[in-house]
Amino acid sequence: MNNMIAKGVAPLLAALLLTACATPEFKQPAVETPTAFRESQTPAKEVEGVDGARWKPAQPAEAQPRGQWWLAFNDPALTALIDEASANNANLSVAAARVKQARAIAGIAAADRVPQIGVGIGAQRARPSALESGLPQGTPMQPVTSYNAQLTASYEVDLFGRVAAGVSAARSDAATSEANYRSVLLALQADVAQTYFRLRALDAELDTVARTVQLREESVNVNQRRFDLGDIGEFDLSRARTELSTARAEAIGLQRQRATAEHALAVLLGKPASNYVAGRSPLLDATALPTIPAGLPSSLLERRPDIVAAQRAMEASNARIGVARSAMFPALTISAAGGGVGGAFSDVFRWSSRSWVLGLLTSMPIIDGGRNRANVERSEAVLEESVGTYRQSVLSAFAEVEDNLAGLRILSSQAGEIDSALVSARRSADLAQKLYDAGRSSYLELLDAQRNLAAVERTAVQLRGNRAVTTVALIRALGGGWDAGRIDGQAVAQN
Repeated sequence: MNNMIAKGVAPLLAALLLTACATPEFKQPAVETPTAFRESQTPAKEVEGVDGARWKPAQPAEAQPRGQWWLAFNDPALTALIDEASANNANLSVAAARVKQARAIAGIAAADRVPQIGVGIGAQRARPSALESGLPQGTPMQPVTSYNAQLTASYEVDLFGRVAAGVSAARSDAATSEANYRSVLLALQADVAQTYFRLRALDAELDTVARTVQLREESVNVNQRRFDLGDIGEFDLSRARTELSTARAEAIGLQRQRATAEHALAVLLGKPASNYVAGRSPLLDATALPTIPAGLPSSLLERRPDIVAAQRAMEASNARIGVARSAMFPALTISAAGGGVGGAFSDVFRWSSRSWVLGLLTSMPIIDGGRNRANVERSEAVLEESVGTYRQSVLSAFAEVEDNLAGLRILSSQAGEIDSALVSARRSADLAQKLYDAGRSSYLELLDAQRNLAAVERTAVQLRGNRAVTTVALIRALGGGWDAGRIDGQAVAQN
């Protein structure tokens, strides 16, 4: 008996020695990481504006808010909007549901690691055929009723790591879903903040245009009185009316842009656009915007949720190569069943009614038409694809940081120049008004000075909004602050 067991187990042991695991070792793909962000190393003479402002070099950010990066703006209204969006946004709830699905799938895969045990109780009534029972045809046969109860168990011995590879792939998929959730959450927070600042910038721009409209209305009234008195010709009055209508048209166009931004914010908050009204809050000053240190480029690979998701996807693809390869090797399943069968239900549990079976099954494909080999090649190709996706994500991340660092640097310099231009434009408009009132200049010269002032004021407001939006974009590019993001426990908490 022992010799028979030894002969049966020997082939399995030999196969086990050939290869302990079909899953290849995961190798992190090489990615070129710069030693510093180029824009954070820009010489001071290139970034210094007329007011002496310059981009702050990368420094540790321990004093800055972690995780809840929007607190750095010190804006309670923004905080309330982000909290509301995080609780009600539909896309975020979809991402959270996908995390739960992936975690459940990982649990299903992990269940294969333990023996599967079940119980069954049943009854059947049958009338056998006389021929099947070895009796002459036509022999009367009585129906027979039988009852049975059975306990079953089965277990797959993970000889070549198929189960372990499946569990590893499922857990990596779950980690990918969690990272994707963080990416959606970060995108939502950034979109809310950027839409909020765009809305406030439009409010400020509307105020600027409203002052222009008021000035144009006063100009029309003054020119109408002077025309009635015969001091000026109809040309100046017509030009004043033209400028008034043009200013009003610009205000109407800005109102359309504001309505669009308001509707976009409503969708982000999970509200119907028809029922949402955003209060007016002009963006008056950009001095309250936080200065965001860029940090070390290598840390970007740990902070960005999309890069983390690409990393986990590579690990899942690598594990699935092991699943595909293990299908080419023998599989060993141990099964057992025991119970009782009786003519009456009470007889089922008698010792004399007992029955049992113990099985050991080894299976291995011999001819599959190349199916398993093709499946391995497909899995390897999926890994190659995920590696390419990871590298592209890293390159895009560095480019986004550099773009926004450059954007803030340039916008800061522009703002300095516009501040100087604004002082000069206000002085020019004031002098032009006095000269026109004194009859020493034409109305066209006054209009030119007023137009120039209105244009500079609008540009200053637009730059203010662009700096706020670009600051949020930089935070998003850096991964949402200065630490690895956490999953919001409110939506996808572990039970």
